[in-house]
Amino acid sequence: MTEESLRSVTVERTSTGHFTATNARGGTISFGTGSDPHGGAEFTPVELLLAALGGCTAVDVDVATSRHAEPTRFSVAVTGNKISDELGNRMTDLSVTFSVAFADGEGADRARAILPRAVKSSHDRLCTVSRTVETGTPVTATVDDA
Repeated sequence: MTEESLRSVTVERTSTGHFTATNARGGTISFGTGSDPHGGAEFTPVELLLAALGGCTAVDVDVATSRHAEPTRFSVAVTGNKISDELGNRMTDLSVTFSVAFADGEGADRARAILPRAVKSSHDRLCTVSRTVETGTPVTATVDDA
């Protein structure tokens, strides 16, 4: 792998069950167990996975369609079932559903026409997140020497 292909985040514990992930550009997102004692509605890691699945495809589809017309509605619903079986805890039945609308006009007609193809292309080859999940890439977990 090259330096250009490497992607990384650092996850730091902020308190019991609560964490902040920081990317190489300094962006942050907080998450945890979903039971924020301060009343916040933090995301859980599973919800972040769902957001990554929807977000990755949404970016691809937005780039392809919005060059023709600005959407009047662009929403992506991502669902799945969390189960525990002989394979351990995991998600099944993952589904990404787009709800996109465009106003009238020639550009909007082109955007509507390419929408299904853009969703399929993202799912089949462009979206790194869904492609990684579907191909079943192994994950290695290690502990650094303290």
